[in-house]
Amino acid sequence: MRLDKLLANMGFGTRKTVKNVLKAKEVTVNGLVEKDGKTHVNPETDKIEVSGEVIQYQEFMYFMLHKPQGVVSATTDHVHKTVIDLLDPQDQVMDPFPVGRLDKDTEGLLILTNDGTLAHNLLSPKKHVDKCYEAIIEGVVNEQDIRAFERGITLDDGFNCQSAKLELLSVDFEKERSVIQVTIHEGKFHQVKRMFEAVDKSVIYLKRLSMGNLQLDETLELGEYRQLTKEELASLRDN
Repeated sequence: MRLDKLLANMGFGTRKTVKNVLKAKEVTVNGLVEKDGKTHVNPETDKIEVSGEVIQYQEFMYFMLHKPQGVVSATTDHVHKTVIDLLDPQDQVMDPFPVGRLDKDTEGLLILTNDGTLAHNLLSPKKHVDKCYEAIIEGVVNEQDIRAFERGITLDDGFNCQSAKLELLSVDFEKERSVIQVTIHEGKFHQVKRMFEAVDKSVIYLKRLSMGNLQLDETLELGEYRQLTKEELASLRDN
């Protein structure tokens, strides 16, 4: 990898600004000053330092975000704020992207990474990765709805959803509202909302609690994120 690209990826600025760091003789490779950004280095074996700080190169990044309402699950958007905009600038340089999508008005767990293989494995319908949501439903959820979800809901476009686990947590009969958890395996556009529309009910609040073996860290405030632990990353790869 070119030295200037590595430094840019590690948050030391753009390739243009990295040139100034190199010219200032602040970069050493294996103890020798290196001023040429075109120099190829091996981040796995070469010792690279900037102003005496050893660079620990990381090819992939993995973040857990507690997504708030009002932001879209995209890398760029000309109208709305995106989940990438919630990241610090140094965490954006390696081009992370959201794994799947949460609707603009949906909160909860969202994984951000630049690891395409992991993202594919988590999103592939063949993998049957569970996605668990908590929701407030306009309407009284009953046993008939639970059985319908278990059989598999047919959406308005004719798509047949896989069997889903619907759990009733509480009901406010006066307001005719229900609090539920639902676990699905696919990730169709507005899927949970459309599943409830198929049983003549509507979702008025939706939050993703987990994806595969990964649970949302409830100590994260809305809009906050952190790196996945080694244990969490290993559990995701085991899905």
